[in-house]
Amino acid sequence: MESSTQISIVTPSYNQGEFLAETIESVLSQAGEFVIDYLIMDGGSKDNSVDIIRYYEGLLQRGEWPIVCHGITYRWFSEKDKGQTDALMKGFRLASGDIFAWLNSDDTYQPGALQAVADHFLEAPNTGLLYGDGVYCDQAGAIIGRYRTEEFVFDKLAWFNFICQPSTFFTREAFETVGGLNATLQFAMDYDLWIRIGRSFPCRYLTRVMSTYRLHEASKTISDQTLINNCLEGLVVASRHYGWAPLTRIFTLCRTTSKAWLPHFLSRSKLVVTAAAIICTVVSSIRLNRGFNLNDLKLLNRDNFRKLFKSRLEIMTGTK
Repeated sequence: MESSTQISIVTPSYNQGEFLAETIESVLSQAGEFVIDYLIMDGGSKDNSVDIIRYYEGLLQRGEWPIVCHGITYRWFSEKDKGQTDALMKGFRLASGDIFAWLNSDDTYQPGALQAVADHFLEAPNTGLLYGDGVYCDQAGAIIGRYRTEEFVFDKLAWFNFICQPSTFFTREAFETVGGLNATLQFAMDYDLWIRIGRSFPCRYLTRVMSTYRLHEASKTISDQTLINNCLEGLVVASRHYGWAPLTRIFTLCRTTSKAWLPHFLSRSKLVVTAAAIICTVVSSIRLNRGFNLNDLKLLNRDNFRKLFKSRLEIMTGTK
C-alpha cells in the first residue's frame, strides 16, 4: 500500500444525536498521510441526527472544516434499515478504501489513531486485522475503565472477546474473503467477524489507545433489555466456530439471566446471583458439551475465580 492509503469508516446511527457530533469530529479531525472515506448510515432518525450530519457536510463543502489528512470523502444516507448489521453492510458495499472499520455513533477515535493504522499496514501489509486498546467512558464522556485487550491468540477468542471493536481495522481483502458480516447477527457480528478473519489472516495487536467506547443506558453493550440476547448470541457464535460451548460464555449468560429472573430482593445479592449462575452453568455445560470440555480446565485459577463475584460492568471496565 502507498502512503495515501484510503481508510473507509462506516458509522451506523439511529437517534444518537446526543453523541453524533463528537463521533463525526473524531473522524474528520484525524491528521496524517491517508485519505478518509467516511460513510454515515442513518436508520431514519427522528431526532436531530440528520441536521448534525448535514451541518458537517456543509462545513466540508464550503471549505470551512480544516482537513489535516490527504483528503476526505463524506457520504451519508438516511433510510430505514433492518438493524445495525444491515446498515454496516450497506456502508461497506459502498466503501472505496483499502482498510475498513466501523465506529458507532456514540464512540470516538483518539487523535493519531488513523495515522497509527496507516503506518502499521504500510509496515506489515500482510496483516488482515489490526486492533488496539480502547477506554470506556460514561454518558458524559468521563473515562471509567479500560477495555481488556491482549495479544492475539486465536484459541483464546473462544472464551472472551479481547478485540475492542471501535479500535479495530481490517483490510478489504480480509473482509471480502470471509464474506463480510453475518446478516443474521445483531450483537456479536464483530466477534463473529474477528474469528473468521483470525482463522485465515494474520491479526496483530497495537499497544496504543485508539478509541473511546461509550457505555450508557441505550447502549447495546450494557442495556438490561438486550444483554441476555447479546450473551446468548456470543455463546452461539463461539460454539459454532470452535465446536464447544466455552464455560465463560455459559456463565456470563447464566449470570445475566439469573439476575433478570430472580426476585428483586434476591437479585441485589452478588452471592445469590453467583450461586444461581454457577448451578445453571454446571447444568448447561454438561448438557451442551455432554460433560466438561478439557479446554475449560485452563480457566481454573484464582483470578478467574475472583471474577465470579464481580459484575459484568466491573469485569468489562477493570473495576476493582
